[in-house]
Amino acid sequence: MGIFSSIMGKIFGHKPAAAPAAPAPQAVPPPGQPPAAVAVAPAPPPQVVDVAVVLDDLAASASQKLDWRHSIVDLMKLVGLESSLAERKELADELGYTGDKSDSASMNLWLHKQVIKKLAENGGKVPADLMD
Repeated sequence: MGIFSSIMGKIFGHKPAAAPAAPAPQAVPPPGQPPAAVAVAPAPPPQVVDVAVVLDDLAASASQKLDWRHSIVDLMKLVGLESSLAERKELADELGYTGDKSDSASMNLWLHKQVIKKLAENGGKVPADLMD
């Protein structure tokens, strides 16, 4: 599994404290009908994950102030991933970065934009101001 997949998994798998899970609907057969004959309603469509809500929730409980909206390092730390230069270079390779990886400032800006873009492409609701 790649680094982006790990980031996405941590965000899309997180349940914010303010959003309790709804119980799954149960099919109950009408009186006199065998349970096997009951049609189960199709599963509801997958819900869009509000990336800002999830990351803000994680940031609220973090032991240090992390600016995930502007920093790929902070975003990676917030979801519990290693944010070393080596890990960011690996993420850059995974996402197709063609710039100079020794210019970490430029690479980091590109990585942040790409991660936000890819989260949106994969069903994440991302704040419009981060989609520049």
